[in-house]
This record gives sequence, C-alpha cells and structure tokens, in this order.
Amino acid sequence: MNKQPIPDPEIVRKTVRELKALCRQFDLLNFQLEELTAYVDAEIRKSPLTAYRLGKTPQQMTDRDWQQH
Repeated sequence: MNKQPIPDPEIVRKTVRELKALCRQFDLLNFQLEELTAYVDAEIRKSPLTAYRLGKTPQQMTDRDWQQH
C-alpha cells in the first residue's frame, strides 16, 4: 500500500482559507444573479410587448397570468 505524505499544516490552512474566500465570492455572485433575474422578470412583466402577447393591458396582468406563460 502506497502511503501519501502528510501535507504541511500551513499549506492546508492557506488552501482552506482561499477556498472559503472563493465560496464567499460565489455566494455573492449568486445573490447578484438572483437580484438581476428578479429585476429582469419585473421589467418583462411591465413590458407592453408582454401584455400584447398575452392579450391584456399591463394593469390586467396578474402574477398568475405571468406564471402560466
């Protein structure tokens, strides 16, 4: 059986620190994407083209209408 050498504890701590920072960056990016998606969805709902395609005026559209299309 081939034994692997035990890594230097300082290198392990540094790697863990860097991976945690990377995870925080991905969390922030995911949050920003969710905000952007919500903004774009709201803009699409307000679009006259969307209302036209659904055959309604924007005031007549409901969230239920939006989810069905």
